[in-house]
Amino acid sequence: MAKEAFIPKWLAWEVTGRCNLKCVHCRASSSLESHDSDFSTAEAKKLIDDIASFSSPVLVLSGGEPLLRKDLFDVAQHGTDKGLRMCIATNGTLVTDEVCRRMRETGIKMVSLSLDGASAAVHDDFRKQPGAFEATLRAAETLSRNGQKFIVNSSFSKRNQRDIPGCHALAKKLGAHAWYMFMIVPTGRGKDIMDELISKEDYEEILDWHYQMEKSEPDLLVRPTCAPHYYRVVLQKAKAEGQKFKRRTLTFSTGGGKGCICAQTIAFIDSRGNVQPCSYFPVVAGNVKQQHFKDIWNDAPLFQSLRAFETYKGRCGDCEYLNVCGGCRARADAVLGDYLAEEPFCDHVPKTRRRHPTSEA
Repeated sequence: MAKEAFIPKWLAWEVTGRCNLKCVHCRASSSLESHDSDFSTAEAKKLIDDIASFSSPVLVLSGGEPLLRKDLFDVAQHGTDKGLRMCIATNGTLVTDEVCRRMRETGIKMVSLSLDGASAAVHDDFRKQPGAFEATLRAAETLSRNGQKFIVNSSFSKRNQRDIPGCHALAKKLGAHAWYMFMIVPTGRGKDIMDELISKEDYEEILDWHYQMEKSEPDLLVRPTCAPHYYRVVLQKAKAEGQKFKRRTLTFSTGGGKGCICAQTIAFIDSRGNVQPCSYFPVVAGNVKQQHFKDIWNDAPLFQSLRAFETYKGRCGDCEYLNVCGGCRARADAVLGDYLAEEPFCDHVPKTRRRHPTSEA
């Protein structure tokens, strides 16, 4: 496929690796002692110039906890000035009226908050910090009062999967613009809870629940994340019901009706400048302190291999839903040690045999 078919629409940038929480699933095992950043303010702005030279993606300033970075809003302002749609991903503990004022001044389009339980007992256990739940509720109220749009991200394992409907209901009650249900990819500290990953069978039931919920959800935008087989589920369910199901999405979403889009419309840049296919995929395609981001995006062998769907292996390579799902490449890498392997947490048995013999392992 031509290079121009793959355009970065959504980038996450770890502006600091430091974080004031130690969540059980953290992809980077972040803490206050973690590596901060290899980017000075000037270097951060130079990276934004590099990105803006050929694309205009959503740029999420992430972490760690991005609000720990002192020049965060100087960086955000530069991104806004360059025409990028700037967002911030925070755990919510440091959100204040003053922070909201700076968000408005620097043109932050959206803030994402973390909510991993419908009660303090569940959320605080997940975040390993007493008071984290109340901090998230307080952040939501502060953002709402200041007119700053926000979404809620909720990550789930066996320890909190019973709270999935409750988190959806609470996100709606808090006034979130959207609710994203994350199915954990075991990287970083997530490797330590490998035995807590939601089973294939429960995974299917949860995605079915989400489909039914989404059909009847008139207000809140919803999307399963790191759950690419949801796109297969949607097609199967809609076909069985004899109807088309048009999904709603954020106006500045990653776009497209496909599951795993790492290296296709999204990518991740860590605090050292390493470029990865997504936040949960710790395989390095290149480094922006040594190469232009455009060159990495267009030419990195890792990215090109992820775009060659005919090389996907196992059931993913056989699957009739390959072009709408693709399986989670990061989960295949984390669980099976091969990012081209089949999605390890999918229960679907393909109806077709492999049409691309070259994709055999």
